Amino acid sequence: MHEDTHGEGHGGGESTEFLSLERELTVLLRRARANQGEMAREVHPDLESAAYGLLVRLEECGRQRATELAAYIGVGKATMSRQLRALEQLGLVAREPDPADGRAWLVDLTEEGRTRVGRVREARRARYVRNFSGWDRAEVAELARLLQQLNRGMEK
Repeated sequence: MHEDTHGEGHGGGESTEFLSLERELTVLLRRARANQGEMAREVHPDLESAAYGLLVRLEECGRQRATELAAYIGVGKATMSRQLRALEQLGLVAREPDPADGRAWLVDLTEEGRTRVGRVREARRARYVRNFSGWDRAEVAELARLLQQLNRGMEK
């Protein structure tokens, strides 16, 4: 085995930077999935982990059509309908006819849903403040900027 002097990894010419990126993203995503499950249970003990993102989207953007939510989350209409039914049964969301199109429905958080999601998100932000207390604010801002850039790049 020879020393890698050109920044090439063992994966057919991949640079060590991309191998490190893959490793760190894997760890980050694994932790994010675990955290999402915890946050979902904090909102409601019977809430599915995957549905947490729907609640956050509704909190940030307000009422939306189910088709818009499905496209944003990246699931099909049947999956979205099932998740929305479950959220309705938990009293976290409500549907109402779309005034612009009587065949469509708009989904929004109930007051209970808004209160629960807000409380969990505020606790999460407080954890971020604690976890990043040793970081310079400019570094936190740069991390947020880079993550936004990553997320936008993954939408394509």
